[in-house]
Amino acid sequence: MSLPRSMDTHEGHGAKIVAAAAERNKGPILAVLQEFLGGAAGLVLEVASGTGQHTAHFAAALPRLTFQPSENKAAEDSMASIRAWGQGLPNMRPPMQLDASAPADGWPVGPGTCRAVYAANLTHISPWAATAGLIKGAGRALASGGELFVYGPFSVDGRPTTESNVAFDASLRARNPQWGYRDVADVTTAAAAAGLAAVERREMPANNLMLVFRKQ
Repeated sequence: MSLPRSMDTHEGHGAKIVAAAAERNKGPILAVLQEFLGGAAGLVLEVASGTGQHTAHFAAALPRLTFQPSENKAAEDSMASIRAWGQGLPNMRPPMQLDASAPADGWPVGPGTCRAVYAANLTHISPWAATAGLIKGAGRALASGGELFVYGPFSVDGRPTTESNVAFDASLRARNPQWGYRDVADVTTAAAAAGLAAVERREMPANNLMLVFRKQ
């Protein structure tokens, strides 16, 4: 997922929307996915796909996997952009509507059907209910041994990791009191309750983290 348009630069290329942040981080994120999923087959559900840039980039590089993008609202520009990015990619499905904060049994994917679930830049620009829902939904949707990948900025031990992140966190909370950095410990605790064990906390460019959890 890319940041809201007022918080990131976007360009239009026909139906395709190009988010600058997604262009910058898609390579480093793919490297992590290739490490865990490079030889895998199955379904990867992306929650909060935004423009569709990530989904398309990953689908092109990991052809044995089938990617299912999703967004929480059927906004025509977002859905149209995802569909446009998916043209010519047989392993990238059309986007579906999915609200991460919805009850896990209401997600439009069956239990145990996903090899992996992935979300980027969701947790800090949504209420905690979206993060909790993402984790519970992944716990239900993942097959045994499948991974949940959560990318974005987080706090560690109750505080963002850099001064620039402190400032960004404050700006998010000023914009919406329900937004803000989530602490790694809180996310890990919620994951454990959903049957997901912490596998790795990977440092990523621009002071972001990739949190990886595995279905037990």
